[in-house]
Amino acid sequence: QVQVVESGGGLVQPGGSLRLSCAASGSISSISTMGWYRQGPGKQRELVASITNGGSTNYAESVKGRFTISRDNAKNTVYLQMNSLKSEDTAVYYCNVVQFRWGIRYNYWGQGTQVTVSS
Repeated sequence: QVQVVESGGGLVQPGGSLRLSCAASGSISSISTMGWYRQGPGKQRELVASITNGGSTNYAESVKGRFTISRDNAKNTVYLQMNSLKSEDTAVYYCNVVQFRWGIRYNYWGQGTQVTVSS
């Protein structure tokens, strides 16, 4: 079992920045991709950014050039640096950790952290 804990959300003005962190612990062998998803009011959960254990990244079009995902494999931690925040970035942000054990894919989620962009 893998435990996932996010931190770093909060209230920020438009144009501001926030940094989210997510740490995985427990049975953390064979962790593969780590990523961030978000769910805004009345919307479906969507991928924001992901990063493989080799460092390959993937971003939603809406955040390209503004958000940066990074990862510290030694600490089993993934970060999301969010710059030039917009009101439409307001959402609950969830960390996702993918693990493979005996060829089976497991998805683990954090509890979510609220990001509110408002003046």
